[in-house]
Amino acid sequence: MVKPRTEGFIYLAGFIACIPIANWLIGHAGTTCVPDGPCLIPVAPGLAAPSGVLMIGLALVLRDLVQRRLGRMWSLAAIVVGAVLSGAIAPPALVVASTLAFFFSELADFFVYTPLQNRRFVTAVVASSLAGLVVDSIIFLWVAFHSFEFLLGQIVGKAWMVLASLPFIHWLRIRDARIGLTRPPVAPGRR
Repeated sequence: MVKPRTEGFIYLAGFIACIPIANWLIGHAGTTCVPDGPCLIPVAPGLAAPSGVLMIGLALVLRDLVQRRLGRMWSLAAIVVGAVLSGAIAPPALVVASTLAFFFSELADFFVYTPLQNRRFVTAVVASSLAGLVVDSIIFLWVAFHSFEFLLGQIVGKAWMVLASLPFIHWLRIRDARIGLTRPPVAPGRR
């Protein structure tokens, strides 16, 4: 079995990897690519979204897992690093939108997840991810395109990734309880 702290760094690496993958997908992969716009994927019948939604939905869940294994300070540091990385690698036309959407959506996720995590881990992951994905979708679409044309598609696409992660989150909760890891780490000097 992987040690909890090592597992946390694996989640951190996955979280950070989601950022360049999402930015690459938006400009390069989809069933259709809008000229001077995003590449789109279908997320429901008659509903499309920029292809990066899949990685952003996953990033929201991974951030929660980073916090669960490494603590709040690591989680907040990951948000800052992620926002800087998002801005550094985003296509020039999307730098501001990508950075702002990432930063504020992850903070929304953090502020919803943190108070719920000790009592209802699975609920905390779902609720915080939903809050984060709505914030991300609104900010990204408005700043990048001054339009909410793909808002519903963005929300649905990210929600699919959160939904897909639930079996793993449920398994993790059960495994953590079995091995006595039911609470996230506490910062040194705090009890």
